[in-house]
Amino acid sequence: MKITSCRFVCSAFGPGDEPAEERPEIVFLGRSNVGKSSLINRLLDRKGLARTSSRPGRTQSVNFYRLNEAYDFVDLPGYGYARVPEAVRRKWKPMIESYLDRHGSRIALALLLVDARREPSELDLTMRDWLESQAIDYLVVVTKADKLSGNGRDQARRTIGRVMEGAAVADPVLFSAESGMGERQVWRYLDRALLQEKDPA
Repeated sequence: MKITSCRFVCSAFGPGDEPAEERPEIVFLGRSNVGKSSLINRLLDRKGLARTSSRPGRTQSVNFYRLNEAYDFVDLPGYGYARVPEAVRRKWKPMIESYLDRHGSRIALALLLVDARREPSELDLTMRDWLESQAIDYLVVVTKADKLSGNGRDQARRTIGRVMEGAAVADPVLFSAESGMGERQVWRYLDRALLQEKDPA
């Protein structure tokens, strides 16, 4: 897909804050500090569009980014970071579930991110199961792959693929926001999903 424009739309803390216009959506899911914002910036070739932080749990809202004025990239709050205050953690679960319940029909593809250096958590498996129960297409993206050697990357992909085995649209894709590894592969699935959404026939 040729990117002609992309912009930050809004941060939503509830349904009333979300964009009024409905667009096909690509949703980004994963643990805190797994690299969702970095993936968005790399895919859209806009450094700093999605704010990144070394402090896990910084994203506490649903953030919308508009691509070519036709599609939305949606960054959901990261889950599972223990140092985030309990009051904040209690808000995240209903926020994520409410968004997915309301937007499921317009989600063209979900990108479920897993850190290459860690095995998937129970929360990752729960999110996979939820996506499958709602018949939402998803792709597992193995982030921070540049942190491992070639053999380590292959091992991580096999391990994560085995643990996350399910109904994903393809095998896990190794990705690095630093080097661009896997960027073309991810875009291949994004293009396919958005084209089908635009022209279902």
